[in-house]
Amino acid sequence: MTHQFSASYLSDVTALFHFYKRLAEGAMEQVQDQELLATLDPEMNSIALIVKHMAGNMRSRWTNFLTSDGEKPDRNRDSEFVAPPRTRSDLMKLWNEGWERVFETLSALTDHDLPTQVTIRGEPHSVLQAINRQLAHYAYHCGQIVFVAKHFKAEDWKSLSVPRNRSEEFTRRVRSGELSQR
Repeated sequence: MTHQFSASYLSDVTALFHFYKRLAEGAMEQVQDQELLATLDPEMNSIALIVKHMAGNMRSRWTNFLTSDGEKPDRNRDSEFVAPPRTRSDLMKLWNEGWERVFETLSALTDHDLPTQVTIRGEPHSVLQAINRQLAHYAYHCGQIVFVAKHFKAEDWKSLSVPRNRSEEFTRRVRSGELSQR
């Protein structure tokens, strides 16, 4: 992701959401279909369950963002951690539908909306706080997706950021304009 200097919170946070979306997608692209459903231990969630949970959260939080509580009454959070989508196609459809809600809502917001009060589970948040809450939540889960995918790929992992033992080369290439980074 090319870093763009910005003094606009909404532009910057939208770019960050896009960054984390692409990061997780880069990890998911590297694993086999069956690895999307695999767990490392009984207490861990598979990539597919993490995606299902994120999509459920996105639907709940970003639908009618300014006018209704971010925890919708029809959301059953516990069900997000069982019965994952069985195919990569179904998984990616759910993933993309969730992100479409995020970006559609963000694109409709203005700086004027940032101090507006919204609620999540009945608790008041400014729009700015609610967005930051979701950014942190999605970054956390995207990191989990990368971790699990990297585990499965092991030595075949293709780095999504600065490759191990290549920091100086990476920095030189970014400074020269050969590579871009966030």
